[in-house]
Amino acid sequence: MAYVVTENCKDCLFTDCVEECPVSCFYVVEEDRMLYIHPDECIDCNACVPACPVEAIFAEADVPEDQQQYIELNAERSQCPEAVNITERRDPLPTAEEKRKRLGLA
Repeated sequence: MAYVVTENCKDCLFTDCVEECPVSCFYVVEEDRMLYIHPDECIDCNACVPACPVEAIFAEADVPEDQQQYIELNAERSQCPEAVNITERRDPLPTAEEKRKRLGLA
């Protein structure tokens, strides 16, 4: 069972979580404006979860019911040709702080 990046990441692209990952299982697809976790590389360590400023990462078994599609989406998009492995923190998208506020997390 892997961890899954969900809807809250979209249009934020905070990358605090990638620096916490001991196995570098995060991927970015720039056109999607979010991160994905490769399910076969994730070791279920939970290190990324508290680092996410928008509470977008869940254990697969805990993904909210209305976001179950992100389980398959992480698997597909982390392995697509456009996916780039990301291991260092980047600046978030310009829309990140606004979305964080809308989520009530700022």
